[in-house]
Amino acid sequence: MTSRSTYHHGDLRQAVLAAALDVIAAEGPGALSLRDLARRAGVSHAAPAHHFKDRTGLLTAIAAQGYELLAETLGDAPELSERGVRYVRFAVAHPAHFQVMFQPELLRADDPDLLAAKEHASAELRAGVAGLPDVPDARTAGIAAWSLAHGFATLLLTQNVTAAIGDRDPEEYFRSLTGLVFTNQLPSRGGE
Repeated sequence: MTSRSTYHHGDLRQAVLAAALDVIAAEGPGALSLRDLARRAGVSHAAPAHHFKDRTGLLTAIAAQGYELLAETLGDAPELSERGVRYVRFAVAHPAHFQVMFQPELLRADDPDLLAAKEHASAELRAGVAGLPDVPDARTAGIAAWSLAHGFATLLLTQNVTAAIGDRDPEEYFRSLTGLVFTNQLPSRGGE
């Protein structure tokens, strides 16, 4: 009997999720294979299917975990602009989750854990808009704020704004963007 066939993994689900996140961060979600993840975890090729059934189940679990992490990151932010900063912070800290969460074609849309996690994160996003004074259309304001944070985070992760940001802290740069958009004031040249 080989060591692999007698090996018992203490937390296989978490080990497979961690390995999958590493693969996604390095190569994208298209590179995922349950067989490869089982090899990385040192278990039989069928073992990950016990927890995730298939690749779609694994990606759905990653997305659900990502939405929960996002909700935790956004929680207790005092104002909408800080929720945007925290959204960017989440994307930078969890790029593999971020990449999977917003590709619905990769996920089981009706998964109860995913639906609950998405609702939790959405509630945290909406809470930032609820505190705004004199907003005639909170839904539109929320979409505008989300678009700004999500767009900046995506551009940041894909290195499309690297030259523009230079050595500035991305969170501080995002704060200056929100100031520009919401107060219509250009940042000073000295701050760039």
